[in-house]
Amino acid sequence: MSVTSTSTCPCNSQLNYGDCCEPYHLDLKIPDTPEQLMRSRFCAYALKKASYVYKTYAQEKQAENPVKEIKEFADSCRFVKLTVNDTHYDAHKGYVEFKANYFYQNLYCELNEKSDFVKENSQWRYLDGVINPVADIKVGRNDNCPCGSGKKYKKCHSL
Repeated sequence: MSVTSTSTCPCNSQLNYGDCCEPYHLDLKIPDTPEQLMRSRFCAYALKKASYVYKTYAQEKQAENPVKEIKEFADSCRFVKLTVNDTHYDAHKGYVEFKANYFYQNLYCELNEKSDFVKENSQWRYLDGVINPVADIKVGRNDNCPCGSGKKYKKCHSL
């Protein structure tokens, strides 16, 4: 996925990337809320910025989520859409309920998760989450693309 500062941000905020997630990815700003961090992490997966995803894990979770594995997952998927359903936070912890849609090979997948966030050294970090299982959808070349574009899969998100 190729994105410029003036492109619509992949996190589905309807803002330009340069006004949304790019300043976080460039270390020019830090997210003020768990939702901003969640959006910037989704965008980082979509743009294959594995180092950013790694550094936004809570310190206690970084060892079990090495950059190499984050990169392999991001490289194997084509991220389509992020929908934030609910979010809440106080001064020290928070959560974001979201759906992340992506293609893995010829499967349309949905990650439906309630993610927990904590503040470490005055910065929000992803701690862990509870995943609600959702069945993957097998997509054929001539099927309508499940992203909702109205196009055939082969003309939309197929490799």
